[in-house]
Amino acid sequence: MSFRKEPPFAHGTPTRNAVVLVNLGTPDAPTTPAVRRYLKEFLSDPRVVEIPRAIWWMILHLIILPFRSSKSAAKYASIWTKEGSPLKVHTQKQAILLRGLLGERGHDSVKVVMAMRYGSPSLPEVLDQLKAENCERIAILPAYPQYSGTTTGSISDAVFAHYAGVRNVPELRMIKHYHDKDGYIDALRDSVLAHWKVNGRGDKLVMSFHGVPKRTLMLGDPYHCECYKTARLLAARLGLSSEQYLVTFQSRFGKAEWLQPYTAPTLVQMAKDGLKRVDLICPGFTSDCLETLEEIAMEAKHDFETAGGREFHYIPCLNESPGWIAGLADITEQHLLGWDTKATPAQREAEKQDKETGRRHAVKLGAS
Repeated sequence: MSFRKEPPFAHGTPTRNAVVLVNLGTPDAPTTPAVRRYLKEFLSDPRVVEIPRAIWWMILHLIILPFRSSKSAAKYASIWTKEGSPLKVHTQKQAILLRGLLGERGHDSVKVVMAMRYGSPSLPEVLDQLKAENCERIAILPAYPQYSGTTTGSISDAVFAHYAGVRNVPELRMIKHYHDKDGYIDALRDSVLAHWKVNGRGDKLVMSFHGVPKRTLMLGDPYHCECYKTARLLAARLGLSSEQYLVTFQSRFGKAEWLQPYTAPTLVQMAKDGLKRVDLICPGFTSDCLETLEEIAMEAKHDFETAGGREFHYIPCLNESPGWIAGLADITEQHLLGWDTKATPAQREAEKQDKETGRRHAVKLGAS
């Protein structure tokens, strides 16, 4: 087996720490060719679709990509901004703000960058860039609060597959989940309360999470349980009884049974049953994206109001809210323990001198 060439290295170069905030991904543009490329990469991942490869290849290339790409492109176009894809824009801003707050807390040697599991900037290219910058300790922070093999598991696959071809592998920490961490739950609570303060409170709060096939739950994926724990903790923070909120699952794909209840049919039935106003939040998404802005804020709203509902209020994702950036910083700090991220000036100077001594010895032995 051959390994990729290591970047140039000079003895005495200080090592760095890095955090990679990884989100799902997005097309580069709201066009059919761009969406087709994105869907091909995304839906080719065996973590995402657990169907025998030969059968799925035919379905993907002969049915889904030729017919779904243009429809999806139109949906992306409806939510695209001047800055670009909302998911990419929000994730980039989160990474910048997280780096700033960590710096304010004294972690001045921690670099924070964004990567996408599918699309750009790709996880492998970001990891290569960190290696070129001599980052020897890297924490992988998924943008998914709840663990699923289809999301966080896929990030782990990509990270380890990348380093399987690297000679000098850095120290790695994989953050699995934070569905029940105080910083995350408190940020959700603050988001709901802020919305209620301005818009009043609806008759019921619906918490819509991204769906996954039901068979993944039966096979041991903890996602379903973690979604319900998040919902229970958020409801408790808001002082809601079990009758005042409901958990649903959205974005069903294909004919197989997925986690239920399904969001759209549930909203329609609520309206038919006489519910006049509903508030909906998507706790599993930390950045607004196609699934929240188009599927929920547009399509679900239309379905609810067409069925007789009067008011549909979508509560935006956490995005760059100060409470969420603080929560992200709390989560990140817990996983930086033991790394030299808050050294004093004297310690920095001692490290510098130690590096210089090491460089001189290396030069004597023939190193460059």
